[in-house]
Parts: sequence; C-alpha cells; structure tokens
Amino acid sequence: MSEQQPESHDRDPEIDFGGPGEIDEFDQIVAEESDRDPDLAVIEAGSRTLRAQAGPPQGDPVPARPADPEVANALLEVERELSTRWGETKLEPSVTRIAALMDLLGEPQRAYPSIHVTGTNGKTSTARMIEALLNAFELRTGRYTSPHVSSVTERISLDGAPISAERFVETYHDIKPYVEMVDAAEEYRLSFFEVLTGMAYAAFADAPVDAAVVEVGMGGTWDATNVIDGSVAVVTPISLDHTDRLGGTPGEIAQEKGGVIKQGATVILAQQPVDAAQVLLKKAVEVDATVAREGMEFGVVSREVAVGGQQLTLRGVGGEYDGIFLPLYGAHMARNAAVALAAVEAFFGVGTGGQEHARVLDEDTVRKAFASVTSPGRMEVVRRSPTVVLDAAHNPAGAAVTAEAVTESFGFSRLIGVVAASEGKDVRGVLEAFEPIFAEVVVTENSSHRSLGADELAAVAVEVFGQDRVQVEPRLDDALEAAITLAEEEAEYGGAGVLVTGSVITVGEARLLLKRG
Repeated sequence: MSEQQPESHDRDPEIDFGGPGEIDEFDQIVAEESDRDPDLAVIEAGSRTLRAQAGPPQGDPVPARPADPEVANALLEVERELSTRWGETKLEPSVTRIAALMDLLGEPQRAYPSIHVTGTNGKTSTARMIEALLNAFELRTGRYTSPHVSSVTERISLDGAPISAERFVETYHDIKPYVEMVDAAEEYRLSFFEVLTGMAYAAFADAPVDAAVVEVGMGGTWDATNVIDGSVAVVTPISLDHTDRLGGTPGEIAQEKGGVIKQGATVILAQQPVDAAQVLLKKAVEVDATVAREGMEFGVVSREVAVGGQQLTLRGVGGEYDGIFLPLYGAHMARNAAVALAAVEAFFGVGTGGQEHARVLDEDTVRKAFASVTSPGRMEVVRRSPTVVLDAAHNPAGAAVTAEAVTESFGFSRLIGVVAASEGKDVRGVLEAFEPIFAEVVVTENSSHRSLGADELAAVAVEVFGQDRVQVEPRLDDALEAAITLAEEEAEYGGAGVLVTGSVITVGEARLLLKRG
C-alpha cells in the first residue's frame, strides 16, 4: 500500500454509550470507554445527577448494551477494530473498494430490490417512514442509515429494529476475511463506512429481506452505498453541507447526489432549489428515469398540529390519503411523509401509468404505518417539566426548519438552547437560525475529537446573541443541568423549555444522559 491508515486518526466520531440497566453497571462500561477515549469522562461524571432529575423517560428507549458480558465484549472489540479505519470524515472518492468487496461476497446487494435515499436533510426520517410503510404491507425490510444516535447497531435494521449485538458481531466476522483480502489488494484499506455498508448488504441478503431502504453516507455518485441499483431513488431537500467535498452550490451538490439515479428508475424529488432541480431532472432524462416531484405529482394537501404530532392529508402519485396521524413535529416532517409515501407507491408500481395510474395503497394500512413512525433525535421529546427536546440539526437549513417546528408545535414562553457543534460546520448560520427563538443559549462541547471548543463556539454565539444571552459550560452534563435549571427558574413564564441541538453526537450523548436509568 502507498499509504497506511492511522490506527486512531479520524476514527468514527459516533460512539456507542450503552443502554439501560443498573447504574453501577452502566458507569463501569463508561469508565471502560473512558480509558479508550478520555473525553468520555464527561458522560461518566454527569450521568447520575441528570438521570436522577430526568423523571420518566419519553419516546424511544436508548439501545441496550448486551446483557451477556461475552457479547458486550465482542461488540466492543468489533468497534475497536472498526475505529482503526478511516472515519466518515476522511474520504477517497471511489466505489472501487466496496465494489471489490461485493464481488468477493457474491454481490449480496443484488439479492433484493432497493430504495436509495439521498439529499442533505431529512434522509434518516424519510428512510424510517419508508421502512414503516413497507413493514405495514408485510414486507421484510432491511434499513441502512447513518450516523447512529446511541449505538452503532442502529445503522443496520431488520424489520424496523436494529440488529442484535450478536448478529452484528457475527456479520462482521463473516465478512472480515474478505475485507482483509480487499485491504491487501487496494491502495487504501476499506474505511469504517465501507465495512459497515458491506455488513449491511450481507446481513440483508442473509435475512433475507424483501426490500432494502438505503441512506447514502455522503453525496451519491461515489458513496459506498452506490453499488446498488435502486429501482426507486429518493432525493430529499438539498442545501449547503459538506461543501468542501460536494460543492459550493446546491446545483454542484446535486451533481454528486444525482449519482443514485439509475437507468430506468423512478425518482422521487422533494422540493429543491432551482439549480439543484435542474441538475436532477437532466440526470433523470439522461438515464430514462421516471420523475415524480413534490408539489406537482405528490405533496402535502393539508396539515394540522395535533397532540403529540400532526394530522395530515397527503396526495400520493396515485391518489389522496386522509386522516393520517404522524407522531412527529414540524412541516418538514409532513413533507418527508409525502416523499416516503410517493416512494413506496412507486416501489409497488402505483402511479407509473397504464391501468394502475389511479390506484392507491390501502389507506388503513398507510394510516397504521405512519402512526407507528419514530425518529430518535429528530424533534424528540425526552422529558417533561421542563420539556426537553432533542434535534440533530447541524446546518443552517436544518436549523431553520427545526426553529419553525419548535415555534409551531410547542407553546414555550421561553426557550433555552444547548448547542455543541462539530468543527468545519457553519455554526454561525446555525446560531443565526435559532437566535429568534432562543431566550438564552448554553454553548458546550460533546465528547468527539471533532467537537468545536466551547470557547470558540461561544465567541461566535456572543456575536449573534450578545454577551448577556450566552452561557459557557464546557461539559455537556453541566450544560444540560444549567439549561434545565434556567427553564425551571422561569416557570412563572408558564412553559419554559430546552432544545438540545448542533450535531447528532451532541443529541446522542444528551439522549443517553436524560433517558437512561
């Protein structure tokens, strides 16, 4: 090889912090993790206080660490081996290595039809809705999404649930010899994300699944997932993110993301900036793909805020579906639901012309599916009194829709923000999007080595909010406690709340602190 990947440089920033159980057992696990990454001491130090304050957990449970110590240790060892590979922030834009791995594995990704999901924001939520719809129609599904919120096993799901730790470990060891063969033959070793992608495709073939829902990691053309031939390609809204790798305009970014559109596929396009839409439509014409556009062939007909979510009427490519309750907040989630519905209709051949053009899916099944949808870390309420909401918005476009959703869905008289972001992100744009809704902001750090320093983030926050509205707490547990205390002290205002945001890592760690125990 011309270059060896460093043992620990740029490892995957997402960290598995374990799951519910006895507090002493959890703290022991965190202490072990802290030996591997000293930054994780923040979790161990603050876990007891926040768990005592949190009250009954809300929403989805935090994924559990395996009860069997041998399985837990085996999973930890796999994570350690994966962490020696390039993380998701270091890329060599090529599908050569993943294609070589698929060839050695016997092309498992060809064993089932796929729906391929790309875009900038909303990919994971849309993928989860697609999965819920397919499950409701009694199809066995595999879902591959990234990054994870609490546990690496979340990335590979079967029938709506993360694969077990045992299966995750078995799948890794099944493909490990082939991974090592590719490592030896190629200039660069397979990356963390490439190995996870290979594991997902192999697990789906082994299950076997009837359909796979696959979210790209970054871009599209050279993303490791792009060795599938998705019969349906979904493009969620494109905005500026990863501009150093994907391009500086929505149109340039769309050029990369359009690589998931395959010959003869059906393309489901969410509303896009004009230049992005032009690029994607041109790509569709080049490969003779059928296109359905939000606002034209499908979309949200009506929506009303409801307790615990919203009530929708959606227009699919085949007809209208009313009386849909979606237990997620915000207009952006309603639009994601419309995109997911159109994708599943296309997968089943609805609205593609001919005799089936006017056909709709069974409405009761569609209602049941949407009512079951969850999306951890996306406008997720994790405690009450005061209400704490988690949202993984990490770019200005995502922050803007989150701010709109919080304003619409919650009657907060005052809202306290807790923000920790990653280096290289447009933190000023994110903070400016939240400035109108945050009475005060507590800036902090998460445990990732890529976390932007609290003082550096504070310097930007002061310029956006002013000195009096910014508090600095370098430790995430202290930041959460400070924000909750501020919200409790302002109870006389009749409904103060806390929004934790800035990155998936921040949300994952806050979710652990506030929900465990």
